[in-house]
Amino acid sequence: MSEFDPQNIFSLDGNRIVITGGTGVLCGEIALALVRAGARVAVLGRHPEKADKLLEQVREMPGELIALRADVLDRSSLEVAFRAVLEQLGGIDGLINGAGGNAPAATTSPDRSFFDILPDDFRAVSDVNLLGTVLPSQVFGKQMAEQGSGVIVNVSSMASLRPLTRIFAYSAAKSGVNNFTRWLAVHMAREYSPKIRVNAIAPGFFLTEQNRFLLWDEEKSAWSERGQAILDHTPAGRFGDPADLVGSIFWLLSPASSFVTGTVIPIDGGFSAFSGV
Repeated sequence: MSEFDPQNIFSLDGNRIVITGGTGVLCGEIALALVRAGARVAVLGRHPEKADKLLEQVREMPGELIALRADVLDRSSLEVAFRAVLEQLGGIDGLINGAGGNAPAATTSPDRSFFDILPDDFRAVSDVNLLGTVLPSQVFGKQMAEQGSGVIVNVSSMASLRPLTRIFAYSAAKSGVNNFTRWLAVHMAREYSPKIRVNAIAPGFFLTEQNRFLLWDEEKSAWSERGQAILDHTPAGRFGDPADLVGSIFWLLSPASSFVTGTVIPIDGGFSAFSGV
């Protein structure tokens, strides 16, 4: 049995981590936590200027943060970002595929039936969530394959495990992320190195700008019927806070989870465990 080292088993000091969608609310919080822990982080986004607030906050932190322009649906832009990561950080130890999201146009509603959803709107949600996970995994995962080590963490959703009403495109895409996570975990371990691990987190319900229209009723200044139903089925009794993701991310990126690969970890306040009775 190897000796357990409680001081270093969760350490990410000096690790070089790339985060797609890193300028968003959830992944922005993860980026800050990683830099605070001494990691060297590259956040990727179509509008890197959105990282200005993050850059201001990390000035006194022990790690490092850089912001790079990249579109997860444009392989050439990802390859440019990859070269910048190698040049500025010297390598890559981990990738968090956090880019994604839903769209009202791909969501059913009283005035938009399932039969009216346009293929392009469905495709847009599917592409940004699923293809937007595959392409960065190809570009940055190739380096991991060559060096024989690395960790990939995909951001899925509770909607992938328990399909939710109205958001069928998003639910289907995130289910694809789960399947891809398991496939890639096996592929990387068996074809390249068992020291390459691939897992996913499945966040429950976090109030963000992307889903606020579903959960909050602006006219009534109260939770929508859907938002209240979610709270009623969440044993923790609240929506998630971005900081609630940090512990699981640290675990999956660190040596603490060295025998964990091909998993999808719910971070949902107990939603997936509750039958409603």
